[in-house]
Amino acid sequence: MSVVLLSAAGSYAQRKAFTNPLLPSGADPWCIQHGGYYYYTNSTGDNITLWKTPNIVELKTAQKKVVWTPPPNTMYSKELWAPELHLINKKWYLYFAADDGNNDHHRIYVLENSSADPLQGKWIFKGKVADSTDKWAIDASVFINRGQLYMIWSGWDGDVNGEQDIFIAKLKNPWTVDGERSKLSYPTFGWEKNGDLHDTSNPPHVNVNEGPEMLKHGNKLFLIYSASGCWTDYYALGMLSTTDDEYLLDPISWKKSAQPVFKQSPENGVYATGHNSFFKSPDGKQDWILYHANSAPGQGCGKDRSPRAQQFTWNTDGTPNFGIPVKTNEPILMPSGSN
Repeated sequence: MSVVLLSAAGSYAQRKAFTNPLLPSGADPWCIQHGGYYYYTNSTGDNITLWKTPNIVELKTAQKKVVWTPPPNTMYSKELWAPELHLINKKWYLYFAADDGNNDHHRIYVLENSSADPLQGKWIFKGKVADSTDKWAIDASVFINRGQLYMIWSGWDGDVNGEQDIFIAKLKNPWTVDGERSKLSYPTFGWEKNGDLHDTSNPPHVNVNEGPEMLKHGNKLFLIYSASGCWTDYYALGMLSTTDDEYLLDPISWKKSAQPVFKQSPENGVYATGHNSFFKSPDGKQDWILYHANSAPGQGCGKDRSPRAQQFTWNTDGTPNFGIPVKTNEPILMPSGSN
Protein backbone atom coordinates (compact mmCIF):
# COMPACT_ATOMS: atom_id res chain seq x y z
CA MET A 1 0.00 0.00 0.00
CA SER A 2 1.25 3.46 -0.86
CA VAL A 3 2.39 5.85 1.84
CA VAL A 4 2.21 9.65 1.85
CA LEU A 5 3.47 12.32 4.23
CA LEU A 6 0.87 14.38 6.03
CA SER A 7 1.64 17.70 7.67
CA ALA A 8 0.09 18.12 11.10
CA ALA A 9 0.87 21.02 13.46
CA GLY A 10 4.24 21.57 11.84
CA SER A 11 5.27 17.92 11.93
CA TYR A 12 5.00 15.08 9.48
CA ALA A 13 3.59 11.63 9.98
CA GLN A 14 3.31 8.69 7.66
CA ARG A 15 -0.19 7.46 6.85
CA LYS A 16 -1.41 4.79 4.52
CA ALA A 17 -2.85 5.78 1.19
CA PHE A 18 -4.53 4.12 -1.76
CA THR A 19 -4.97 4.98 -5.42
CA ASN A 20 -7.83 4.79 -7.87
CA PRO A 21 -9.06 2.69 -9.54
CA LEU A 22 -9.91 0.15 -6.84
CA LEU A 23 -10.21 -2.65 -9.42
CA PRO A 24 -9.08 -2.80 -13.05
CA SER A 25 -12.71 -3.08 -14.17
CA GLY A 26 -16.15 -2.89 -12.62
CA ALA A 27 -19.15 -0.80 -13.64
CA ASP A 28 -22.04 0.24 -11.39
CA PRO A 29 -20.19 -0.20 -8.07
CA TRP A 30 -22.21 -0.65 -4.88
CA CYS A 31 -21.24 -1.29 -1.28
CA ILE A 32 -22.88 -1.63 2.11
CA GLN A 33 -21.33 -1.69 5.59
CA HIS A 34 -22.33 -4.25 8.19
CA GLY A 35 -20.67 -5.89 11.17
CA GLY A 36 -17.26 -4.35 10.57
CA TYR A 37 -17.14 -5.32 6.90
CA TYR A 38 -17.89 -3.71 3.57
CA TYR A 39 -19.77 -5.87 1.08
CA TYR A 40 -19.20 -4.77 -2.49
CA THR A 41 -20.64 -5.72 -5.88
CA ASN A 42 -20.65 -4.46 -9.47
CA SER A 43 -22.05 -5.50 -12.84
CA THR A 44 -20.52 -8.67 -14.27
CA GLY A 45 -23.16 -9.39 -16.90
CA ASP A 46 -23.62 -13.09 -16.24
CA ASN A 47 -23.70 -13.58 -12.45
CA ILE A 48 -23.73 -11.78 -9.13
CA THR A 49 -20.39 -11.56 -7.35
CA LEU A 50 -19.79 -10.21 -3.85
CA TRP A 51 -16.56 -8.95 -2.28
CA LYS A 52 -16.06 -8.82 1.51
CA THR A 53 -13.42 -6.64 3.16
CA PRO A 54 -12.82 -4.54 6.31
CA ASN A 55 -11.43 -1.80 4.04
CA ILE A 56 -13.42 -0.95 0.90
CA VAL A 57 -10.43 0.68 -0.82
CA GLU A 58 -8.55 -2.64 -0.70
CA LEU A 59 -10.88 -4.54 -3.03
CA LYS A 60 -7.97 -6.03 -4.96
CA THR A 61 -7.14 -8.26 -1.97
CA ALA A 62 -10.70 -8.77 -0.70
CA GLN A 63 -12.48 -12.09 -0.38
CA LYS A 64 -14.53 -12.62 -3.54
CA LYS A 65 -17.31 -15.08 -4.34
CA VAL A 66 -19.88 -15.69 -7.06
CA VAL A 67 -23.02 -16.01 -4.93
CA TRP A 68 -25.63 -16.55 -7.65
CA THR A 69 -25.73 -17.54 -11.30
CA PRO A 70 -29.10 -17.41 -13.09
CA PRO A 71 -30.53 -20.57 -14.62
CA PRO A 72 -30.39 -20.67 -18.43
CA ASN A 73 -33.26 -19.85 -20.77
CA THR A 74 -35.25 -17.55 -18.51
CA MET A 75 -36.29 -13.91 -18.79
CA TYR A 76 -33.50 -13.08 -16.32
CA SER A 77 -30.64 -15.27 -17.59
CA LYS A 78 -28.59 -12.59 -19.36
CA GLU A 79 -27.29 -9.02 -19.15
CA LEU A 80 -27.34 -8.83 -15.35
CA TRP A 81 -26.79 -5.16 -14.51
CA ALA A 82 -26.28 -2.99 -11.44
CA PRO A 83 -26.72 -5.42 -8.53
CA GLU A 84 -27.32 -3.89 -5.11
CA LEU A 85 -27.14 -5.61 -1.71
CA HIS A 86 -29.48 -4.42 1.05
CA LEU A 87 -30.19 -5.59 4.60
CA ILE A 88 -33.91 -5.37 5.37
CA ASN A 89 -35.57 -6.86 8.48
CA LYS A 90 -32.46 -8.93 9.23
CA LYS A 91 -32.39 -10.55 5.80
CA TRP A 92 -30.19 -9.82 2.80
CA TYR A 93 -31.71 -8.82 -0.53
CA LEU A 94 -29.92 -8.56 -3.88
CA TYR A 95 -31.66 -6.42 -6.48
CA PHE A 96 -30.55 -6.59 -10.11
CA ALA A 97 -31.78 -6.00 -13.65
CA ALA A 98 -31.68 -8.76 -16.28
CA ASP A 99 -33.22 -9.98 -19.51
CA ASP A 100 -33.28 -12.95 -21.89
CA GLY A 101 -30.74 -11.42 -24.27
CA ASN A 102 -33.17 -8.83 -25.62
CA ASN A 103 -32.64 -5.44 -23.96
CA ASP A 104 -36.33 -4.57 -24.43
CA HIS A 105 -37.09 -7.25 -21.85
CA HIS A 106 -34.96 -5.81 -19.02
CA ARG A 107 -36.79 -5.93 -15.70
CA ILE A 108 -35.86 -5.81 -11.99
CA TYR A 109 -35.51 -8.97 -9.90
CA VAL A 110 -34.59 -9.75 -6.30
CA LEU A 111 -32.94 -12.55 -4.32
CA GLU A 112 -33.22 -13.25 -0.57
CA ASN A 113 -30.74 -14.73 1.91
CA SER A 114 -31.36 -15.22 5.64
CA SER A 115 -27.70 -15.95 6.46
CA ALA A 116 -25.83 -13.51 8.70
CA ASP A 117 -23.09 -13.33 6.08
CA PRO A 118 -24.31 -12.71 2.49
CA LEU A 119 -21.37 -14.71 1.12
CA GLN A 120 -22.77 -17.74 2.95
CA GLY A 121 -26.15 -19.43 3.06
CA LYS A 122 -28.55 -19.86 0.14
CA TRP A 123 -29.85 -17.15 -2.18
CA ILE A 124 -33.52 -17.69 -2.98
CA PHE A 125 -35.02 -16.16 -6.12
CA LYS A 126 -38.05 -14.12 -5.01
CA GLY A 127 -39.07 -12.98 -8.48
CA LYS A 128 -39.66 -9.84 -10.49
CA VAL A 129 -40.27 -6.52 -8.73
CA ALA A 130 -42.57 -4.41 -10.88
CA ASP A 131 -45.50 -2.03 -10.66
CA SER A 132 -48.71 -2.69 -12.60
CA THR A 133 -47.34 -1.16 -15.83
CA ASP A 134 -44.44 -3.66 -15.91
CA LYS A 135 -42.38 -1.44 -18.24
CA TRP A 136 -38.64 -1.73 -19.02
CA ALA A 137 -36.72 -1.18 -15.78
CA ILE A 138 -33.11 -1.23 -14.54
CA ASP A 139 -30.92 0.17 -11.73
CA ALA A 140 -33.12 -0.53 -8.72
CA SER A 141 -32.24 0.82 -5.30
CA VAL A 142 -34.28 0.75 -2.10
CA PHE A 143 -34.39 2.93 1.00
CA ILE A 144 -36.50 3.46 4.12
CA ASN A 145 -37.94 6.84 5.06
CA ARG A 146 -40.09 7.26 8.17
CA GLY A 147 -40.70 3.52 8.34
CA GLN A 148 -41.79 3.17 4.70
CA LEU A 149 -39.77 1.10 2.23
CA TYR A 150 -39.38 2.62 -1.24
CA MET A 151 -37.82 1.52 -4.52
CA ILE A 152 -36.31 3.92 -7.04
CA TRP A 153 -35.23 2.88 -10.54
CA SER A 154 -34.65 3.92 -14.14
CA GLY A 155 -37.28 2.99 -16.68
CA TRP A 156 -39.28 3.75 -19.78
CA ASP A 157 -42.53 5.66 -19.72
CA GLY A 158 -43.87 3.44 -22.51
CA ASP A 159 -42.81 0.44 -24.56
CA VAL A 160 -40.27 2.14 -26.84
CA ASN A 161 -36.63 2.91 -26.10
CA GLY A 162 -36.50 6.67 -26.48
CA GLU A 163 -35.80 7.99 -22.99
CA GLN A 164 -34.92 6.77 -19.51
CA ASP A 165 -36.62 8.40 -16.52
CA ILE A 166 -36.39 8.03 -12.74
CA PHE A 167 -39.36 6.38 -11.02
CA ILE A 168 -40.32 5.75 -7.40
CA ALA A 169 -42.86 3.45 -5.75
CA LYS A 170 -43.68 2.22 -2.28
CA LEU A 171 -42.89 -1.39 -1.44
CA LYS A 172 -45.22 -3.63 0.57
CA ASN A 173 -42.24 -5.89 1.26
CA PRO A 174 -38.79 -6.19 -0.35
CA TRP A 175 -40.20 -8.00 -3.41
CA THR A 176 -43.67 -6.44 -3.87
CA VAL A 177 -44.58 -2.98 -5.17
CA ASP A 178 -47.42 -1.29 -3.30
CA GLY A 179 -49.40 1.01 -5.57
CA GLU A 180 -48.49 2.88 -8.73
CA ARG A 181 -45.12 4.21 -9.81
CA SER A 182 -44.44 7.94 -9.95
CA LYS A 183 -42.01 9.65 -12.34
CA LEU A 184 -39.66 11.93 -10.41
CA SER A 185 -37.20 13.00 -13.08
CA TYR A 186 -36.67 13.00 -16.82
CA PRO A 187 -33.94 14.60 -18.94
CA THR A 188 -34.54 18.34 -19.25
CA PHE A 189 -31.08 19.95 -19.32
CA GLY A 190 -28.53 19.70 -22.11
CA TRP A 191 -26.04 17.86 -19.90
CA GLU A 192 -28.63 15.07 -19.48
CA LYS A 193 -28.93 14.56 -23.24
CA ASN A 194 -25.38 13.93 -24.49
CA GLY A 195 -25.10 11.10 -26.99
CA ASP A 196 -26.08 10.19 -30.52
CA LEU A 197 -29.30 8.36 -31.24
CA HIS A 198 -28.03 7.51 -34.70
CA ASP A 199 -24.79 5.89 -33.54
CA THR A 200 -25.67 2.23 -34.10
CA SER A 201 -22.53 1.03 -32.32
CA ASN A 202 -23.99 2.19 -29.01
CA PRO A 203 -27.29 1.72 -27.15
CA PRO A 204 -30.03 3.52 -29.12
CA HIS A 205 -31.03 6.14 -26.59
CA VAL A 206 -29.62 9.50 -25.56
CA ASN A 207 -32.00 11.17 -23.10
CA VAL A 208 -30.94 9.33 -19.97
CA ASN A 209 -31.64 9.53 -16.24
CA GLU A 210 -30.47 6.30 -14.56
CA GLY A 211 -28.63 4.80 -11.58
CA PRO A 212 -30.64 6.57 -8.83
CA GLU A 213 -29.15 6.44 -5.32
CA MET A 214 -30.47 7.94 -2.09
CA LEU A 215 -28.23 10.03 0.17
CA LYS A 216 -29.51 11.20 3.56
CA HIS A 217 -28.08 14.10 5.57
CA GLY A 218 -30.01 15.27 8.61
CA ASN A 219 -33.60 15.75 7.46
CA LYS A 220 -32.55 16.24 3.83
CA LEU A 221 -32.83 13.61 1.12
CA PHE A 222 -30.77 13.74 -2.05
CA LEU A 223 -31.50 11.50 -5.00
CA ILE A 224 -28.25 11.31 -6.96
CA TYR A 225 -28.63 9.95 -10.48
CA SER A 226 -26.55 9.45 -13.64
CA ALA A 227 -27.34 11.38 -16.81
CA SER A 228 -26.51 11.25 -20.54
CA GLY A 229 -25.41 8.21 -22.50
CA CYS A 230 -23.00 6.00 -20.56
CA TRP A 231 -21.01 5.61 -23.78
CA THR A 232 -20.14 9.34 -23.79
CA ASP A 233 -17.39 11.10 -21.86
CA TYR A 234 -20.14 13.40 -20.52
CA TYR A 235 -21.83 10.80 -18.32
CA ALA A 236 -22.34 12.75 -15.07
CA LEU A 237 -24.24 12.88 -11.79
CA GLY A 238 -27.35 14.99 -11.25
CA MET A 239 -29.29 15.63 -8.06
CA LEU A 240 -32.88 15.91 -6.81
CA SER A 241 -33.43 17.35 -3.33
CA THR A 242 -36.23 17.20 -0.78
CA THR A 243 -36.79 16.73 2.97
CA ASP A 244 -37.87 13.58 4.78
CA ASP A 245 -41.28 15.02 5.74
CA GLU A 246 -42.39 15.59 2.14
CA TYR A 247 -44.63 13.27 0.13
CA LEU A 248 -41.89 11.47 -1.77
CA LEU A 249 -44.13 10.12 -4.55
CA ASP A 250 -45.04 13.65 -5.67
CA PRO A 251 -42.49 15.03 -8.18
CA ILE A 252 -43.35 18.54 -6.99
CA SER A 253 -41.72 17.61 -3.66
CA TRP A 254 -38.35 17.34 -5.39
CA LYS A 255 -36.10 20.09 -6.74
CA LYS A 256 -33.69 19.27 -9.56
CA SER A 257 -30.26 20.92 -9.62
CA ALA A 258 -29.66 22.83 -12.85
CA GLN A 259 -26.03 21.68 -13.13
CA PRO A 260 -24.36 18.29 -12.68
CA VAL A 261 -22.98 17.73 -9.18
CA PHE A 262 -20.12 15.48 -10.35
CA LYS A 263 -18.70 15.21 -13.86
CA GLN A 264 -15.67 14.32 -15.97
CA SER A 265 -12.33 16.04 -15.39
CA PRO A 266 -10.25 16.01 -18.61
CA GLU A 267 -7.45 17.83 -16.76
CA ASN A 268 -7.30 14.91 -14.30
CA GLY A 269 -7.79 12.26 -16.94
CA VAL A 270 -11.10 10.98 -15.59
CA TYR A 271 -14.10 10.57 -17.90
CA ALA A 272 -17.70 9.34 -17.83
CA THR A 273 -18.11 9.56 -14.05
CA GLY A 274 -21.31 7.92 -12.89
CA HIS A 275 -23.44 5.19 -11.34
CA ASN A 276 -22.34 5.76 -7.78
CA SER A 277 -23.06 4.68 -4.24
CA PHE A 278 -22.00 6.04 -0.84
CA PHE A 279 -20.29 4.80 2.29
CA LYS A 280 -18.96 6.00 5.64
CA SER A 281 -15.38 5.60 6.78
CA PRO A 282 -14.82 2.78 9.31
CA ASP A 283 -14.97 5.27 12.19
CA GLY A 284 -18.13 6.88 10.79
CA LYS A 285 -16.57 10.34 10.60
CA GLN A 286 -16.13 10.72 6.84
CA ASP A 287 -18.49 10.50 3.87
CA TRP A 288 -17.25 8.86 0.68
CA ILE A 289 -18.56 8.42 -2.84
CA LEU A 290 -17.95 5.22 -4.79
CA TYR A 291 -18.34 5.58 -8.57
CA HIS A 292 -17.13 4.24 -11.90
CA ALA A 293 -15.19 6.15 -14.55
CA ASN A 294 -12.93 5.76 -17.55
CA SER A 295 -9.24 6.72 -17.66
CA ALA A 296 -9.26 7.96 -21.25
CA PRO A 297 -11.75 9.66 -23.57
CA GLY A 298 -13.89 7.57 -25.86
CA GLN A 299 -13.74 4.33 -23.85
CA GLY A 300 -17.53 4.02 -23.71
CA CYS A 301 -19.66 1.59 -21.68
CA GLY A 302 -17.39 -1.44 -21.70
CA LYS A 303 -14.94 -3.07 -19.34
CA ASP A 304 -12.70 0.01 -19.22
CA ARG A 305 -15.04 1.44 -16.60
CA SER A 306 -13.46 0.97 -13.17
CA PRO A 307 -14.58 1.61 -9.57
CA ARG A 308 -13.11 4.60 -7.71
CA ALA A 309 -13.59 6.20 -4.30
CA GLN A 310 -13.01 9.64 -2.82
CA GLN A 311 -14.12 11.60 0.20
CA PHE A 312 -16.77 14.30 -0.12
CA THR A 313 -17.91 17.13 2.14
CA TRP A 314 -21.04 19.17 2.79
CA ASN A 315 -21.83 22.72 1.75
CA THR A 316 -23.16 25.29 4.22
CA ASP A 317 -26.68 24.81 2.81
CA GLY A 318 -26.54 21.09 3.64
CA THR A 319 -26.02 19.86 0.07
CA PRO A 320 -23.21 17.44 -0.79
CA ASN A 321 -19.99 18.71 -2.37
CA PHE A 322 -18.42 15.90 -4.38
CA GLY A 323 -15.58 18.01 -5.74
CA ILE A 324 -13.82 16.85 -8.91
CA PRO A 325 -12.65 13.31 -9.76
CA VAL A 326 -9.20 12.52 -8.39
CA LYS A 327 -6.50 11.57 -10.88
CA THR A 328 -5.78 7.93 -11.58
CA ASN A 329 -2.90 6.65 -9.41
CA GLU A 330 -2.82 9.82 -7.26
CA PRO A 331 -2.33 8.89 -3.57
CA ILE A 332 -5.44 9.40 -1.44
CA LEU A 333 -5.42 9.05 2.33
CA MET A 334 -7.27 5.96 3.55
CA PRO A 335 -10.76 6.47 5.01
CA SER A 336 -10.42 7.47 8.65
CA GLY A 337 -10.40 4.53 11.05
CA SER A 338 -8.97 2.13 8.46
CA ASN A 339 -6.51 -0.47 9.73
